[in-house]
Amino acid sequence: MALKVEELFKTNYARLCLVSFSIVKDKDTAKDIVQEFFVSFWNKRDTILISTSFEAYASKSVKNLSLQHLKQKKKEQRLHEIILMEVNRTDHSVEKPKINQKMNELINQLPKKRKEIFVSVVVHGQSYAEIAETNGISVNTVKTQMKRAYAFLRMYRKEDYIS
Repeated sequence: MALKVEELFKTNYARLCLVSFSIVKDKDTAKDIVQEFFVSFWNKRDTILISTSFEAYASKSVKNLSLQHLKQKKKEQRLHEIILMEVNRTDHSVEKPKINQKMNELINQLPKKRKEIFVSVVVHGQSYAEIAETNGISVNTVKTQMKRAYAFLRMYRKEDYIS
């Protein structure tokens, strides 16, 4: 089975990257999504039953993963905008430091590396790829750390801690 999955990877990788790229519009993200698909496929290879061709199954799976990626990215962007609006919302010079202080307290509660990654993206505007290269980690690791940071901040947003 291992040889067959390797053959499927070699045969379909480029085409699946194009499928993903047509949705996410980012070459590195498309590659990550296709790799994610093959890792998942490998882990579930004994339980997956494909009723169509592998190509159709893989294309549909990669398309769904790409759409999920966009949905998650949109959620993160909305949270980012909410955080910026909260920081910039008030004109009162007394309230603004309170909001900034609350945000700083929350950000300082993040684990050290997660905080560094979060600040690099949100404050310094670095891309995931730049951060990954700078820190010697994968883009997926950066994505995971950002998801966890946003989830942490979202938890406090729900509790109306920030606003």
